[in-house]
Amino acid sequence: MNKAALIIAPILSIILALSFNLEPRNPQITYTAAIALLMAIWWVTEAIPLAATALLPVVLFPLLGIMKGRAVATFYFNDVILLFIGGFIIALAMQRWGLHKRVALKIILWIGINPWQIVLGFMGATAFLSMWISNTAATMVMVPIAMAIIAKLKENLEEKEVSRFFIGLLLGIAYAASIGGMATLIGTPPNLAFVKIFSICFPKAPEISFAKWFVFAFPLVVVFFLCTWFLLFLLFCKNVKFKINLDVFHNEYKRLGPMRFEEWVVMIDFILLALLWFMRKDIPIGGFKIPGWSSLFPVPRFIDDGTVAIAMAIPLFFIPAKGYKTIMDWETASQLPWGIVLLFGGGFALAAGFKQSGLSVWFGKQLQGLSFLHPILIMIAICLLMVILTQFTSNTASTQMILPILASMSVSIKANPLFLMVLATLSASCAFMLPVSTPPNAIIFGSGALKVSDMAKTGTILNLLGIILIIAYIGIFGRILLGIESCSMSYFLTTNS
Repeated sequence: MNKAALIIAPILSIILALSFNLEPRNPQITYTAAIALLMAIWWVTEAIPLAATALLPVVLFPLLGIMKGRAVATFYFNDVILLFIGGFIIALAMQRWGLHKRVALKIILWIGINPWQIVLGFMGATAFLSMWISNTAATMVMVPIAMAIIAKLKENLEEKEVSRFFIGLLLGIAYAASIGGMATLIGTPPNLAFVKIFSICFPKAPEISFAKWFVFAFPLVVVFFLCTWFLLFLLFCKNVKFKINLDVFHNEYKRLGPMRFEEWVVMIDFILLALLWFMRKDIPIGGFKIPGWSSLFPVPRFIDDGTVAIAMAIPLFFIPAKGYKTIMDWETASQLPWGIVLLFGGGFALAAGFKQSGLSVWFGKQLQGLSFLHPILIMIAICLLMVILTQFTSNTASTQMILPILASMSVSIKANPLFLMVLATLSASCAFMLPVSTPPNAIIFGSGALKVSDMAKTGTILNLLGIILIIAYIGIFGRILLGIESCSMSYFLTTNS
């Protein structure tokens, strides 16, 4: 499949560029569509590394007269990418000094020791970590602890009872990692991709800040999290009754020892980062507002969430650490997923190419015919498309392919672009069915404790539940929490972008 796509994709792209003329007066529209087709096929099939595909606009946009080379380059290093880099550096610092493991164990000790409490504790810890560090890292922290608990259970309980509970526990960890990341902009790449693509397509629209997204997404995440936990309880824990000695967790926590100076520094830095993100812009409360701290500076609008992330990451490189030169070093920071950074850049550049060439407008005109469909049908179709795509492809790549099209489609059908774009972004995180869907799924599948059928059956139910929750939540609360102007679930006002 990959080898065939490596050859077929360029052939199809060339045929589109040379044999079709989407807009006779503007050949750049056809050229951009051809590049998008090539990137889409290579991203879906991973014929070459995702990051390598993301670099195609750097070469092809200037060659085909779509955008200047220097203009394309700016999309590979911008405020959103700086937000990702700064947040990830602090996450790596947490992992370097073991703070993430301490937080996870503490949450589990708070929750309880009954089967349903254990699953809830592991899921809660994983979801919280996933809001701030990568879902892969959050899962990697929790799985070894879960394996240790199951090993203890096998000493005293029947294998069949333990195996059933273990499947539920592992699925809970993987699913919580995906759901928790939806709550913050840095929690999962699709969220960051949405913010930047939205600003590219609608530069005059209000900024989607870290705080604004969190206030909007966190309630949805809590409801989705609790529904997922209850589903897993019914399927895997309902008839399981045992108690685990809390000493298992206490002993694991004691091995960490007292909090070291370095952990305190990272924790304080992390808390300050979160507070600065939340309080950067004015916070309206009723008839008055709490001024944001950025108003203390000469030009508040020059400061963004990326500025804050880097400002809080830099001190970690010069605060001294015991036995080491500093809290953070470049050897650790170099573990940043630079491939994701390039993938972001490629998606942002592609979105800019859609707008610059006029392909977005062309798509919008073609999609005007969909305006006769009931809005609920459009929403369901978008959710299903994203949920299916994200089971087999990178959720970042699929988000970046779809969002520019949805932006133009929204304008054509006279809907607020936030409505459909946020819908697609959240749906991209619903990767619950297959081991290949997302790294957390692959990690727990690698334990050998569950079959693909276990994940597929549970994941299918969870995907359907996710679609219902996301559509209902955006329709009911989107106008209030994210500024989506909708009179009702069945009617959208014209975009103000």
